[in-house]
Amino acid sequence: MDWFSEKWQIINSLSPFLMDGLWKTFEVSSVAIMLGSILGAILGIIKTLDSKSLKLVINIYVHLFRGTPYLVQIYIIYFVLPSLGIAWLQFDSYTAAIVSLSLYTASYVTAIVAAAIDSIPAGQEEAARSVGMTKAQALYHVIVPQAIKLTVPPMASIYVIVIKSTAVLSVIGVAELTRQGETSILRMPGDTMFIYGLIAVLYFIYCYPVLRFASWAERKMKTSGSPQELA
Repeated sequence: MDWFSEKWQIINSLSPFLMDGLWKTFEVSSVAIMLGSILGAILGIIKTLDSKSLKLVINIYVHLFRGTPYLVQIYIIYFVLPSLGIAWLQFDSYTAAIVSLSLYTASYVTAIVAAAIDSIPAGQEEAARSVGMTKAQALYHVIVPQAIKLTVPPMASIYVIVIKSTAVLSVIGVAELTRQGETSILRMPGDTMFIYGLIAVLYFIYCYPVLRFASWAERKMKTSGSPQELA
């Protein structure tokens, strides 16, 4: 009982501190997911158009951000870009976190959206064009609504990866959950494992609903029929 009483006192003592970190994690990841999803959706649609030059530029961006560690990306955005002397690239730590995480998210969303649109049978667009729709109208009214259904499950998985990636933001001084936990360990070095356990539980509480939503969405997509079945 003494052990439980001691740990409960630690939880009570650290709760406000860790909850501040969890809120910062939620804030940064939510903004980055929203901005990254919008940017990724736009780039994903553009990538499916007929412009080879635009497709090349987008492919370079996607492969660059998906093929390098996020830690390296945030170092470049926070430490390297300001050294170029360009005013609008002088980011504080919070802005650097949002910019880097949004670009990282967008690279994955771009690939998901483009793959979903490409998976829609070509006959769908041909049918839309045959009744007088422009390519933009066919995308808006026929292709994209079907493609969105395919993006939901993989998108949820990417969002969980983005949430967990916020753990490295402590390297640039953002007071997210991991950073607050590390500060707590400095105050209570004898309870390192217990505090890391608390951090893991809080990440799980945040990520688990997103994973459950991904599972629910995947089942929903199967029961409502794939685009091929609808064609």
